[in-house]
This record gives sequence, C-alpha cells and structure tokens, in this order.
Amino acid sequence: MITDRYRRAPPWRAALWSAALLLLTLPWVAMQFGDEVNWDLADFVWFGGMLLIACGLFELAARLISNRLYLWTVGLAIALSFLLVWAELAVGVFS
Repeated sequence: MITDRYRRAPPWRAALWSAALLLLTLPWVAMQFGDEVNWDLADFVWFGGMLLIACGLFELAARLISNRLYLWTVGLAIALSFLLVWAELAVGVFS
C-alpha cells in the first residue's frame, strides 16, 4: 500500500515547472541571436520571481481545490494576472 508520503507527484506539476523554466530561458536564447532583446540580471530576477509566484499560487490552488472547473478558473485568473503584470512591466500598458 502506498502512503501519502510516498505518493508520486501529478504529471502536470513537472509540466508546469518545465514550462516556467522554458519561459525563463527564452529571452536568454533570444539575446544570443540578435540585439532586439536586451535583458540584464534584474530583468531575469523579476521575471523569475513572477513565474515563481504564479506557479506557486497554482500549486497552492491545486492542493486546496478539488473541483476541476474551479481549478481551471483559478488557473486562468492566475495566468491573466501574470500576463497583465508582465505587460505593464514590459511596455507600460496602463500608464
């Protein structure tokens, strides 16, 4: 019998954090091929922090919410909030 302590992580967890890591590395890869993307260390730290917060919030929601429809709704709200903050920091959409 498998106890909760040794239970395997759900497959979406690895996909979520892998996608976050891929998103974090995309600007670095783009910087290698052209001058259009010019991020410094602070940009990577901010973006990494935003990804950490968004993914952490979704993990917390997944542990607390058992209804899949509610979880999808919360996930969509987190993703849209992430995109709004990213757009504001990148180009100042609202200012």
